[in-house]
Amino acid sequence: MSTVPMGAVRPEDVPVRDASTVMLVRDGDRGLEVCLMQRNLASDFVGGAYVFPGGAVDPEDSDPASAAVCAGLDDAEASRRLGIEAGGLAFWVAAIRESFEEAGVLIARHADGRPLDVTDPSVAERFVRHRQDVDHCRRTIAAVAVEEDLRLDAGALHYFSRWITPLGSHRRYDTRFFVAAAPDQEVVHDDRELIGTEWLTPVEALRRHDDGEIVMIFPTVRTLVALSRFDGAAAVLDHARALSEVRPVLPTVTEGPDGMRIRLPGDPELTGGVYDAGTGRPLADGHD
Repeated sequence: MSTVPMGAVRPEDVPVRDASTVMLVRDGDRGLEVCLMQRNLASDFVGGAYVFPGGAVDPEDSDPASAAVCAGLDDAEASRRLGIEAGGLAFWVAAIRESFEEAGVLIARHADGRPLDVTDPSVAERFVRHRQDVDHCRRTIAAVAVEEDLRLDAGALHYFSRWITPLGSHRRYDTRFFVAAAPDQEVVHDDRELIGTEWLTPVEALRRHDDGEIVMIFPTVRTLVALSRFDGAAAVLDHARALSEVRPVLPTVTEGPDGMRIRLPGDPELTGGVYDAGTGRPLADGHD
């Protein structure tokens, strides 16, 4: 007999939605920096947390019109890299679209190969309108690319990791993490879903999280730990390009005597791979 209350959704019945996120990296005076954006405090999903730009893959991202304006990668190769039969390019399109909507950065080139340049005030103003149109679903990013004679630079994004939201969450995502060199464009949060922007070194972001100055969810913390091992943006991009396989990470969450614990199956960092859910830091004794 089921113990699930009437009207409640069983954890295993919560749908898992495809999503993409992109780590924009650059070299700063302090070394490798990554763009982190604060989610709206009123958001019903990780409100107030510092995240990388990203979101769910929308149906339009897999439209043939989107594939037609991509450069540097086709669907066959994108799907091979993700380990799926078809439709992989949609994850790259979603990452580019989300970075445009949330951060105001469009990873694109002109048809002749020139990088997109929005330093001219009239061009910048035009792309502000494009961003608003895409963000409010008045136009697709493919339509913007056609109008501006652009190609979405899918080849500039490199597959880095994959995280699946554990059972028990009211929303679940299967998120592909990409890394890209930040283009020469100003990052501006949308003041709707996101209310703040900071360029931080991975070490600095982790310290601020440990000190309680900022809040980050577990995949963000562990991704920053991975990024902290690199000296600069080129090293991160080279690492991502060289990856031959990206294994999905599906954490499990348990309640222990000292609070919530997260276990990563097969994690070599510690026996058992047990982490504190609040800090994202490994537990020295490996017990939950």
